[in-house]
Amino acid sequence: MEYAVLGGGALGLMAAYRLAQAGQSVIVFEQEKIAGGLASGFQVGGTWLEKFYHHIFRSDKKIIQMIEELGLGDRLEWLRPRTVSLIGGEIHQLDSPLTLLTFKPWRIDERLRVAAVLSFLKVVPPSLLEGQTAGPWLRRWLGQRPYENFFEPLFIGKFGALHDQIALPWFWARFHDRTTQLGYLCGGFQLFYERLVERITELGGKVLLGTRVEKVEQENGRWRVESSQGTWSFDQVISTFPTHLTCRLIPALPQDYRAQYEWGQAYGAHCLILALDRSVTDSYWINICDRGYPFTGLFEHTNFRSPSEYGGHHLLYLGSYRPMDDPLFTMSKEEVMAEYFPALKRIVPAFDPAWIQESWTFKAAYAQPIVTTDYRDHIPPLETPLENLWLANMFQVYPHDRGQNYSLDLAEQVVQRALQKEK
Repeated sequence: MEYAVLGGGALGLMAAYRLAQAGQSVIVFEQEKIAGGLASGFQVGGTWLEKFYHHIFRSDKKIIQMIEELGLGDRLEWLRPRTVSLIGGEIHQLDSPLTLLTFKPWRIDERLRVAAVLSFLKVVPPSLLEGQTAGPWLRRWLGQRPYENFFEPLFIGKFGALHDQIALPWFWARFHDRTTQLGYLCGGFQLFYERLVERITELGGKVLLGTRVEKVEQENGRWRVESSQGTWSFDQVISTFPTHLTCRLIPALPQDYRAQYEWGQAYGAHCLILALDRSVTDSYWINICDRGYPFTGLFEHTNFRSPSEYGGHHLLYLGSYRPMDDPLFTMSKEEVMAEYFPALKRIVPAFDPAWIQESWTFKAAYAQPIVTTDYRDHIPPLETPLENLWLANMFQVYPHDRGQNYSLDLAEQVVQRALQKEK
């Protein structure tokens, strides 16, 4: 069989790799000039750095397995970087059961209550939480103060005006899947995606970077993929694009399918990254729980990794999720800095722009699905109504949040289904 895989992110590359291993002919189409999608990186001081901050958890079994399978296991390191939260203008550590029990913004009875609720979320199946929004449930069971001075601000920071519509199973996944130890691939996760491209190529497949898919249609029982680099014919197509984009590229998808699955909202992701001549915090991750900040958090990557890996640069992410029509996505880097720096100085009063050695901005559309209570009813099946057309994307990893691990797992599922149908 000849397969087209649309999209060269984690899901698309993993699908192509498994197809090539199974002896199938496969071509991956990726618009960007580098593989990896939302997990892709760029070079800083001779080392790959992610455009959007990344780490993995001990619970991310599939990506850990794949790192080993691709011969990169000796590069996977596990650390316990410090995570803190800004509450009432003060920094408080909250990243383990012990720090929860000593968390000053809450009374001891509130800490114990939060601990009990989070322990419950670690063991309860998400099916028991369906149909409920996170906000009212958390306010009821966590108590008013823990919810209002910590959890609610995080929801608002991430989802803005839609924060009160988020489904409880989404929140379940945020805690159920997390571990206190965080993993990182020394040299950057881009090494993982470069290795996948190498293996696909060695097995006879192709990965066409810098190639935009323009139209996909059936013709005489085959699929024709029109791209910026030419037109190819295939037996089967696996689209890893967002559902709305898949529907736009494949006009033959029926209207009833579109009505049910071309649905929902997603926010875009934006990161300003600063390479500084010094460290500005003592933490890896700073949640912003106070109102009035233009970013959701500060993430000092070089409090997780050594600055020596990046030519001595101290690397700071300032991340945001916004609706895709938000002015942030059309602002220049200088305009973003002008908006962000006064807020940064509120957290780091000594901050001086003269410390900046280099800076970058990155943005990505459809990076964070808005998971509402009816979200589950609109998750498309892997097999579409059109013969030999498959759809596998981030929208389908529910109730888990988007992430490399769940994309890799979903890729294996769609490939197994496709190969079984061939028999």
